[in-house]
Amino acid sequence: MALKITLKPCERIIIDGAVVTNGNTTTDLVIENNIPILREKNIMSSSDAFTPCRRVYFVIQLMYFDAENLETHHKSYWTLVQDLVQAAPSLLGLIDQINEHILNSEYYQALKIAKELINYEEEVLDRVQECAKDIPGHGQRDHVRP
Repeated sequence: MALKITLKPCERIIIDGAVVTNGNTTTDLVIENNIPILREKNIMSSSDAFTPCRRVYFVIQLMYFDAENLETHHKSYWTLVQDLVQAAPSLLGLIDQINEHILNSEYYQALKIAKELINYEEEVLDRVQECAKDIPGHGQRDHVRP
């Protein structure tokens, strides 16, 4: 079954490892075979993988596009996931779902669930920052008069 993708002007997409940038108009693409595809909004650069859950997403993205180095990416993934579950056991349910997809080479589906990991992580970090604001003197410099 073909996949129809509508690209916005100047939107980027990765198609089977090739980065494609659309021109100045909306474009419809029809992909007629099963290849790895990722829209710009779902592409993560290595510099954006700065938290544990983002690193998990990034390494799954590498699995999705870089079959030549799959063994290396799998090793990285299992190490990251082990550390993540140790630090946050509450993530085990999502990690188990991702693991199932990884073991079945369903990397796109694993990416979708990894996105949920990132959202959860961002919510937790936001709550921590909100709580930190309530701590007297946190993030503020005491003003001392001479």
